[in-house]
Amino acid sequence: MAFEGTPESHLSVDTAIEPPPARKGKWIRILVYLVLICALGFIVWRIHQNQLQTAANSAAQAAALMGRPVPVQVTAVEQKPMPIFLTALGTVTPYMSVTVKARVNGELLPVKFTEGQQVKQGETIMVIDPRPYKAALDQAKGTLAHDEALLKNAQAEYNRYKALYDAGVVSKETMETDRATQGQYEGAIESDKAAIETAQLQLNWCTIQSPINGRIGLRLVDPGNIITANTTNLVIINQFQPMSVYFTLPENQLPQVLHKLAAERRLPVDAYDRGDVQKLASGLLLTADNTIDTTTGTAKLKAVFDNKDNVLFPNQFVNIHLVLEDRPNALVVPSAAIQTGLQGSFVWVVDTDAKGAATSRIQPVKVALAEGQMTIVDSGLQAGQKVVVDGADRLRPGQIVTANAARQRTGQAGQAPAANPFAAAPAPEAPTGKTNGKSNDKREKQ
Repeated sequence: MAFEGTPESHLSVDTAIEPPPARKGKWIRILVYLVLICALGFIVWRIHQNQLQTAANSAAQAAALMGRPVPVQVTAVEQKPMPIFLTALGTVTPYMSVTVKARVNGELLPVKFTEGQQVKQGETIMVIDPRPYKAALDQAKGTLAHDEALLKNAQAEYNRYKALYDAGVVSKETMETDRATQGQYEGAIESDKAAIETAQLQLNWCTIQSPINGRIGLRLVDPGNIITANTTNLVIINQFQPMSVYFTLPENQLPQVLHKLAAERRLPVDAYDRGDVQKLASGLLLTADNTIDTTTGTAKLKAVFDNKDNVLFPNQFVNIHLVLEDRPNALVVPSAAIQTGLQGSFVWVVDTDAKGAATSRIQPVKVALAEGQMTIVDSGLQAGQKVVVDGADRLRPGQIVTANAARQRTGQAGQAPAANPFAAAPAPEAPTGKTNGKSNDKREKQ
């Protein structure tokens, strides 16, 4: 048992009190936490200040841009006759195409045409050796002559036996036998005549004639070859005038086309080249197919072109413009001026006030047809208004702009574009350092 004031009691009290080194480490940890919290707060405050500064700089730049003119290119809204049309990809196909084959066997003689020439219907283009068929025709004629002689003899005997039968000399059976023999010869003569017609027909088939007017293609068989009837392709003849074009349209556009075709009976069709830039020919829509392709949901249509200048060639790909309507006073703008946003289609219009300052504004429009580089607008614009075609990405409503006329493409080779009333004045020429043949000393020193 330990008493108060003994060494054991002092030991128990000292162990219950925390040593000084442990208390010091605890305060150090608390201090470190406070420093970290302060550093984190400083970083957050600094980021917030940077964001505020960035917003202020953006606002200042926007204000500066609003006050600084933005260079843009503009063009005037035109009002001119324009067609409303549907576009499709078409394939040029001969209006009539014939693959010439031989109808008889034999050796092919030298041809009567030049590859690529124009031939007329009924013109001889090839000949197969006719000698075997002429011999067969002569044989058939000889058989006919033989049977006709037998028939003549049978008729004479019948007449004699008939006179004897009337006199009661011969029996009736003998007379009827002679009469039957006469009928056999008459049947043989009819068969001989048919054989002659067949031989004559085969002889005529030895001369191959063009069944249509058209352009003859490359020779597929050379002279001297043995031709097999109905199997060997000799040459292909395609009709170029007129020429047809097959193209397809989506099934949802077919009712509109058929309605216009039934009402007007004549729908103009224009064929353009592969780049859809140069117009090749003009024709008329002939008809539409009687079925819709279920795999593609499209309907096939056929147009016919006169093709007098032979610009359309078989299997050529062309862009078809099926004209549904001609608008005499259509509003036309370049397709580059049309913008699309949440409010739909719109353009940037440049207005000029009385002081000559030009500002931009958004003008919603309703597009009727957009095709290539030109767009027809139904509403929202007026003729003569200036619309932005380049530089619209830097514009805001009310932005001050410097409007320059957009460059226009030439319509034909060597033809200058039409004058634009909004064209900017030409830039002055750069100084050359000489005036009236004398060097400008001051400018050179500078």
